[in-house]
Amino acid sequence: MSSADDPAPASVSPYILDPSGGANQIRVRAYNERLVLSLVRRHGALSKADLARRTGLSAQTVSVIMRALEKEGLLLRDEPVRGRVGQPSIPMRLNADAVFSFGVKIGRRSADLVLMDFVGGIRRRVHQIYPYPLPQDIMGFITAGIHDIESRMTETERARVAGIGIAAPFELWNWADEVGAPEGAMDVWRGFNLQTEVASRVTHPVYLQNDATSACGAELVFGVGAHYPDFVYLFIGSFIGGGIVLNSSIFVGRTGTAGALGPLPVRDRNGDTRQLLDIASIFVLENLLRDRGIDPQPLWYSADDWIDFGEPLEIWIQDTAKALAQAIVAAASIIDFSAAVIDGGFPGWVRKRVVLATIQAVSKLDLQGVVMPEIIEGAVGTQARAIGGASLPIFARYLIDQNILFKEIEHAEGH
Repeated sequence: MSSADDPAPASVSPYILDPSGGANQIRVRAYNERLVLSLVRRHGALSKADLARRTGLSAQTVSVIMRALEKEGLLLRDEPVRGRVGQPSIPMRLNADAVFSFGVKIGRRSADLVLMDFVGGIRRRVHQIYPYPLPQDIMGFITAGIHDIESRMTETERARVAGIGIAAPFELWNWADEVGAPEGAMDVWRGFNLQTEVASRVTHPVYLQNDATSACGAELVFGVGAHYPDFVYLFIGSFIGGGIVLNSSIFVGRTGTAGALGPLPVRDRNGDTRQLLDIASIFVLENLLRDRGIDPQPLWYSADDWIDFGEPLEIWIQDTAKALAQAIVAAASIIDFSAAVIDGGFPGWVRKRVVLATIQAVSKLDLQGVVMPEIIEGAVGTQARAIGGASLPIFARYLIDQNILFKEIEHAEGH
């Protein structure tokens, strides 16, 4: 995956949205519990009969699992649903208060820390802006932010924290010139192990993921993934990044760089070939504003609260849309995606304008032989990277992850 702020390679822990096929053996009970939780998370409240049908597990096995998960507080009973005959069915839903996790987004201009509950709700958020990120500032932000949030939680809530997931650009020292960092200032990141350093300062497990991959995972799990099993995802941050979802799972490719959309060659308004990130990134809008004597700092105060900058914003939207249109057509020429999802670190009204302008730009391109995907807005929004990061500990401990699935299959076959 590419990064929304840095299109560098990343190792990925893929998300699987709709796992199917259970096993009745006791040795894979952990997988079956995760399977049940994952299906309830995706589809909402489900009854024992619903889960037995979707998993292929026996009704007795599902009953045992549901009782265990209810006893642990992970599932809650909904109101009974009465049918025409027999006993009423009792759907079970996830308990939002059962599990919490911290998600950290590190960007080129700002950082976010969120506390997320078991169903993806953001309970608390801390935001910080800076000219460019430095390790000591980031470490202070994370540790102080977690301490502040946990001080407002009850002892029971603190005990339910599954971990910390960090969504960050890899090779942060790259593209320093584009964001105006002094020469060599970002080199301090070389050799700095962010995951290890954070883990040495906190008591929770720490997970690290590329930021655009995290955003794509959040969209897959909490956004449009339930309706589109295959989509190309574009997240416009300081630098544009993206991801590819195939068969309801993030596809990373041989080296982990599948979906590295930032370097994709496109034509600019003058017909010159440039990389997508040099046109469809927020740092480009920042430079447009600065060139016109407009303070660009409000871009980073709050991604949800941009003001309308007028002409420079419209220029950027149109240029971005034309570049995105070319990128989407190129992607659709290779893979028959059902959707192209556009999101970014900006308010919903900006996202809507970008999407509408992209649809219009696509209509002016030569589409002969191309089956175009539906071009839609992302459903997660500005906090997609932090939410994706916060999802990592929850998936690692409670929900279906592709790596766990493969391990359980191997274990079952080996016995």
